[in-house]
Amino acid sequence: MTKTEQNSATSAAPVYSTGRLVAIIGTLAIAAFVMILNETVLTVALPSLMSDFSISAASAGWFTTAFLLTMAICIPLTGYLMQRFGTRTLFLWAIALFAVGTLIAALATSFETMLLARIVQALGTAVIMPLLMTTSLRLIPAQHRGSIMGLNSVVISVGPAVGPTVAGLVIEAWSWHALFWGMLAFAVVAFFVGVLALPGGKGQPAGRLDAVSILLSVIGFGGFVYGVSSISLIGEGNYVPLIALVVGIAALWIFVVRQNSLVRSGGAPLLNLTPFKNGTFSRSLIIIGIAFGTMLGSTVVLPIYLENGLGLNTATVGLSLLAGGLIQAVISPIAGRIYDKHGPKPLVIPGTFLLAIGQWGLATSGADTALWTVIMFHTIFGAGMALVMSSMMTHSLGSLPSELYGHGSAIVNTLQQLAGAVGTALFLTAFGIGQSIFGTVEDAVRLPFIVGGVLAVVAIILSFTIKSAKREPEVVESTTRAPERTETGMVSTSA
Repeated sequence: MTKTEQNSATSAAPVYSTGRLVAIIGTLAIAAFVMILNETVLTVALPSLMSDFSISAASAGWFTTAFLLTMAICIPLTGYLMQRFGTRTLFLWAIALFAVGTLIAALATSFETMLLARIVQALGTAVIMPLLMTTSLRLIPAQHRGSIMGLNSVVISVGPAVGPTVAGLVIEAWSWHALFWGMLAFAVVAFFVGVLALPGGKGQPAGRLDAVSILLSVIGFGGFVYGVSSISLIGEGNYVPLIALVVGIAALWIFVVRQNSLVRSGGAPLLNLTPFKNGTFSRSLIIIGIAFGTMLGSTVVLPIYLENGLGLNTATVGLSLLAGGLIQAVISPIAGRIYDKHGPKPLVIPGTFLLAIGQWGLATSGADTALWTVIMFHTIFGAGMALVMSSMMTHSLGSLPSELYGHGSAIVNTLQQLAGAVGTALFLTAFGIGQSIFGTVEDAVRLPFIVGGVLAVVAIILSFTIKSAKREPEVVESTTRAPERTETGMVSTSA
């Protein structure tokens, strides 16, 4: 990192002791881990939910779709919210919403109640991830940023990866209700820890929230995620998803035009898209999207193959996916330290190759595939995820000026949800096509991983365009003229 970046990062933030920093980042990270784990925790619980609620697989899929849909709609708001409100205020509201949604889920006795629960949970989750990354960037000196973001990437990628494992063990021992009672207990504890650990204070004036931007965001992101997630219905003669997709893309285009117009006129954009002018940020973002999309797609398809194809029980399925999550937890912090010393290239290039090896290896799966082979290739994929996410999350956001951290984090997290929805839809659609062609789950599973393998090859190509951190980073001149006031009252005039 250059002196320019370091000065920008440090001048914009209050200075805390090491112990206080650990308490702040640790509280946010642990809360985010449980919330993101919740994103995929129902993947192995779907058969139980289908039985208890007497619903079809397509209906049960809405528990994941509704969660992703709500996240995609709400995350663009977080850039504005993080400027307008303090860290503690946002955290407590997010935890409270998550706790309410989790309580509803624990008590749910119908499809409609569970669907409502997932939506409320997502409202809280949408705030936490951008809050964690933005706070880390603002408080941690640039020379240690890779290490901290490496730990944060454990939250982002390991949470969804180990969700099925946790769910499988809990459901096998108790029931799916126990999943939510456990998360509710954690949420209550996290609320009171946040009151004590997180810094207080108010945000800064952020201008009037643009109602048109909010409407365009809801229609655009909502229509896109719904259309992509439900694209398989088109084959059944239902063209509503296609209409939603077209309307969503059109609304997103208008949304982009309006945000840029508000920036030029000195207004308050809902989501400042200036970071996209930074080539480093944009290229890193595509690699992150490919990695996260293939990961979520794999997380959805693999349990179906292991349970319905190889005949494994829920607990065994969960444990089979554990190695992939654990390897990410081990490698991510190490990758962060490597990034601090050597930059992104020693991580992102081998990382994308490991993603491709994992996906193409899983594409060889079938009825006679040994379980250890599936675990091995899934673990290789997990190692690639750790290298890619640790380096690209840090590199993308670290290339921005400090006053764009909030909007940059919101963009990254919005893209992750869009990529997750697209990845899940692509994998499930390919899986459905495979079943119609081959007739069995064991043979159909090859097709989605071929899709994942092709996407990983694209990531490999892009990885060679990522510049070394030793070069002068591309810095986008911010269009925000007002100085940034931190939560302790300090004023930043950094770029």
